[in-house]
Amino acid sequence: MFKTQDICSMSDFVRNARAHADRLRATRRPEVLTHNGAAELVVQNAEAYQELLDRLDELETLAALNEAAEEIDRGEGASAEEAEARLRKRLNIRQPAR
Repeated sequence: MFKTQDICSMSDFVRNARAHADRLRATRRPEVLTHNGAAELVVQNAEAYQELLDRLDELETLAALNEAAEEIDRGEGASAEEAEARLRKRLNIRQPAR
């Protein structure tokens, strides 16, 4: 949820861009810009945005692992050896000599 101090008009943002940029860097919180009283855009510090994307990637990975674990519990999974063999066949990669 956005705090009221994180909401401003686009015209104020344009008039006071430096102050807004400083606040975005300092707080690392996104800012909602309004146009005619309605939310129009969200701006955010680039580093904070990248961290958000990284956390989303981690959540997607955890969700995929959870789904895989559920498939295995239902007996739908494949062994690592089977999965490797399928990948090698699909990608046309030979088995290395052992």
